[in-house]
Amino acid sequence: MLPAPLTMQVRRGAIADLGSVLADSRVATSGRVAVAVGAGQGDKIASVIAPSLGEAQLFRVLDGSVDAAVSLGADLRKGAYEAVVGIGGGKTIDATKYAASLAGIPMVAVATNLSHDGICSPVASLVHEGGKGSFGVPMPLAIMVDLDFVHDAPPSLVRAGVGDVVSNLSAIEDWQLGAAERGEPIDGLACSMSRTAAEAVVGRTDSIESDAFLTVLAEALILSGMSMVIAGSSRPSSGGDHEILHAVDQLYPGTSNHGELAGIGAAFCFFLRDDAQRLTQVVECLRGHRLPVTPGDVGLSGEQFAEAVTLAPSTRPGRYTILEHLRLSESEVRERVEDYVRAVGR
Repeated sequence: MLPAPLTMQVRRGAIADLGSVLADSRVATSGRVAVAVGAGQGDKIASVIAPSLGEAQLFRVLDGSVDAAVSLGADLRKGAYEAVVGIGGGKTIDATKYAASLAGIPMVAVATNLSHDGICSPVASLVHEGGKGSFGVPMPLAIMVDLDFVHDAPPSLVRAGVGDVVSNLSAIEDWQLGAAERGEPIDGLACSMSRTAAEAVVGRTDSIESDAFLTVLAEALILSGMSMVIAGSSRPSSGGDHEILHAVDQLYPGTSNHGELAGIGAAFCFFLRDDAQRLTQVVECLRGHRLPVTPGDVGLSGEQFAEAVTLAPSTRPGRYTILEHLRLSESEVRERVEDYVRAVGR
């Protein structure tokens, strides 16, 4: 059976109606529910949800670290909560997903921005002493996106979601390459969902100022996350594009956000494939949403980006992408980066 959340709501005022979701006995029978909010909008969120949640215990998630998630998980176990609601951006939701898995309880995700596809993915991306890691977790039991809060979020974070979901197109090509070259099993349903999510966004001409666009973007990011649940891995949404972004994060932490780097990585991978049609489509989409396209757009030199591309395959050992397929030498990578910048740079 296709795994799916009990409910998915994308609209204005969604947070105010959270109580009706938690009243579902499949989420909690006794009503003993915890709410985790981020440090940024915690007070505002608390005031909005207070009328519908009554005595629910509120916890603050200080950051998106393993330590913060483990601390929240301990609190959830001690309080014997039946469920936890994570309200906020990617860091808060990922920390809450991991905490819920540690406590062995279901989690409801309420997103206040659309920066990446982690809203309902079976992965929590958390910071630890060694850098940033991905941890397998159950997907949320229910998902809500409040467009009022999304409109109030930093525009750069909302636009970043476009880069992340569009990178699915590159990830699917890599999965199909792995199937053709290595006999890797491929899930057609997961591929279809991931591709549908990307295609829903890549050709649109409206922008994040529009509720209609935000609704489609939210649905696309959620669908992308669900494709990973079906695949049992991040394969349908993470290929050479994500290998590059993880390498940038390792070598030059703080360079840019996840979605922006995923978009650049996808465009560069299509350049490596000599797929001019997709490259043009992806670049036009990124530029249309004021997202970076070249290394220089995020403050990296060509040499630095080439270093990241060279390191990229080591970030996902065993994963086969266009980067592993071409096996470019360091000098060849530098040449291809220079060619890419000339081809798409303004």
